[in-house]
Amino acid sequence: MLPRLCRLPLRRTHPSPTFLMKRKLGDFSSPPPPSDNKLEQQTPAHLEAQASDSAKRQAIRATTPPVIKAARTRRQTVMADSSVFTDQSIPLNAVEAQLKGLLVDVAEYINKSQAADVEADKEGKNLNEPVILRWAGGWVRDKLLGTESHDIDVAINNMTGEAFALRLRDYCDADPAHRERHSIGPQDVGNLHKIARNPDKSKHLETTTIKLFGLDVDFVNLRKETYTEDSRNPQVEFGTAEEDALRRDATVNALFYNLHTSKVEDFTGGMKDMARKLIRTPLEPLQTFMDDPLRVLRLVRFASRLGFTIDEEAKAVMGDERVLDALKLKISRERIGVELEKMLKGPDPLSSLTYISDLNLYHTLFTDSSRPDFPRPSLTSWPVACKTLHSLSTTLATPGSIYSLLVTSPESAYFAWNLAALVPFAPLPDDPPLKGGKPAPPLATQAAREGYRAPNKLMDVITASHRHRQAILAMRDLVVRPAAGDENKKMERDSLGMRIREWDSRPGVNANWRLQVLYAVLVDVSERTSSEGKETVENVLKEWQAFLDHLVEMDLMDAPSVKRIIDGKQLAKALGVKPGVWMGKALEVVMAWQLRNPTVADPEGAVEEVRKRKEELGIQGI
Repeated sequence: MLPRLCRLPLRRTHPSPTFLMKRKLGDFSSPPPPSDNKLEQQTPAHLEAQASDSAKRQAIRATTPPVIKAARTRRQTVMADSSVFTDQSIPLNAVEAQLKGLLVDVAEYINKSQAADVEADKEGKNLNEPVILRWAGGWVRDKLLGTESHDIDVAINNMTGEAFALRLRDYCDADPAHRERHSIGPQDVGNLHKIARNPDKSKHLETTTIKLFGLDVDFVNLRKETYTEDSRNPQVEFGTAEEDALRRDATVNALFYNLHTSKVEDFTGGMKDMARKLIRTPLEPLQTFMDDPLRVLRLVRFASRLGFTIDEEAKAVMGDERVLDALKLKISRERIGVELEKMLKGPDPLSSLTYISDLNLYHTLFTDSSRPDFPRPSLTSWPVACKTLHSLSTTLATPGSIYSLLVTSPESAYFAWNLAALVPFAPLPDDPPLKGGKPAPPLATQAAREGYRAPNKLMDVITASHRHRQAILAMRDLVVRPAAGDENKKMERDSLGMRIREWDSRPGVNANWRLQVLYAVLVDVSERTSSEGKETVENVLKEWQAFLDHLVEMDLMDAPSVKRIIDGKQLAKALGVKPGVWMGKALEVVMAWQLRNPTVADPEGAVEEVRKRKEELGIQGI
């Protein structure tokens, strides 16, 4: 083992508990003690680098803003005053109590089993240490906040998740009395599912999941992590509860509920941070984010989801160039997409996007990192668009309102926030056409595709929203402020309806015209309220509300879903001609006739309209 370790690239080794406590308290004045692994002696060059690093840290601290010093002092105070073993318990519901009783008995069963010793050797188990189970992370946080959770992570001190789950099955099958004792029904214990390590998907440790009493339960061993400089994928090993807590992204996610004592264990000051509604990293923020830059986005997500604020010391480095560079280098765009999706589907997307703006994260997330020249749009007026969508979706979301007319499903709500996020790209010119003359994808579409791997359906909506925005504005103006001589055009139901149908779809694509209009609203608000002679958001929205009210009055909101009164074959038969290339345009004539005559069910009028326009449509043989 030793020779192999010596060949590994230089990295931080696992510090002792003493050093971990110093690190928690912010004491970095002395280097960590030597690790148990006797690695090769550091060369003078390494020592010089350490000395240089130390000098840089001292220089940074000398110029640290007061607000950051206050945050650091608060972190030190919280850690110094925190008691690991609290008197805090958690009220369990009936199913949780049933699950807890089963798991505690399984742990006792393993401890008494002689067979466990053999398996323990295979799993790296300390034979002198009994099995101790803790519920970890999100379940503990949510329960303390008064929120029920159906997902429970079980942290095991000395066995892998798979090994424990297999013993749980053994326990349930070993004696019918065990099932009777815990009221285990035929469907109460599901199948085991092992989830392999997948570092690229932020899954650093193999876990085993099982359905127990209707709850989704994940089993995993306590672990500690060691990171190399150029990867966010750590070396993972068995660890203590404290080491497991310290590796987590936020103190409020680092709490444990000990199943044997029925008490909360707090190694990082998470209880006090929860009381303060504060999102804080267990260890020094810069090193935490450099180890795993995805934690930057996770902190933003948890802050917006919980309504908490992010600690000033963490905020100060979340937009640091080193962290942003690491985010680009280490984190896959799929993982960024997962975090963004959770933010924008969460309870407060506005807060998430506000953090992204304030922390200078926007141009790192919404970009094509393969293009050094990819435009960086101005964000000056972007907050107006985001705040407008928030207002539309909350206080202004009444029946018949802009939001209720344009956003009709949870998926549409998620897409709407994506469109709001991409408003800054609206005024930028498109890239030159591709080879063959095909238009290049809009920059907003490229930012979504390459920046966070947006799904195709969403990218279709983004592309259509960009390309149809000017046409939507023109229709709005025609309805709300028509030019001289055009006053009657807003009453042409067929003209308006056919334009809406054109925006909504093309073969194989559902572009959702309502969301395209919403995008036009948000861009319009951001542009007209930030230009010279600023207009108010209220006045801009009044125009759009009047536009939509007119479409409702004309019964055109569902124009794209109107089915043709006659299909192509029936039309050809009625005309007495063979089907041909003329049919596409002829069917559009049929649809326009229908929109002019919405109450007529007989297709004869539509057929006659096509017959009158036979020369224009190129129909031969009539």
